[in-house]
Amino acid sequence: MPGEASDLFVRFGRNVDAGKVIFQEGEEGDQMFIIQSGRVKVSRTIGGKEQILAILEKGDFFGEMAIVSRIKRTATVSALEPVKLLAFNREGFLDMINKNAKIALNVIDKLCRRLQNANLHIQHLARKDPKGLIAMNLKFAFQGAEANRGSLFLDRTVDEFSQNLDLTRDQVKAVLAAFSKNGIVSINANTLALVDGKKLETLSEQLGGQ
Repeated sequence: MPGEASDLFVRFGRNVDAGKVIFQEGEEGDQMFIIQSGRVKVSRTIGGKEQILAILEKGDFFGEMAIVSRIKRTATVSALEPVKLLAFNREGFLDMINKNAKIALNVIDKLCRRLQNANLHIQHLARKDPKGLIAMNLKFAFQGAEANRGSLFLDRTVDEFSQNLDLTRDQVKAVLAAFSKNGIVSINANTLALVDGKKLETLSEQLGGQ
């Protein structure tokens, strides 16, 4: 209901400007957040490098582990664009779960998906699997792209992936060239565009560089 949503935002709403950090990995936390509009980036620092774990949008939630398990923030979350959030403390969150089984099931489903993605990412790192790592990070990069109608700048992407994934520029370029040949992305001058998101998703979930 529009009126109900408006009342919720008056009570629990928070606006965050693009580029702002909502919370930092390692911080103490006592709130979880539900996205009302906009998108956020979830990342962790692994080996001194930023690793993107997810791009979340309207209807998604984050920060729940700090109020359920009372542990420090396990990731950094920042706004990719202006974001409207609902912020709940532990009591408010548990009240929602107790009153609505559908919300509880939705929370469980999304937590399972996040654990699966995090596990895949760790396995790609452990196996030193350039294709899987690049596919997973490319998926997130396209989800977070704002300029050029969702396309990416090729040189910047190569530089960032090389630095963050401990790969050489030649390794990154070779994998992107293979993705282009297989119709997953298109490369035109300095522009990298997504052609087949389903193929990219499949590659990101495969292990061992198959």
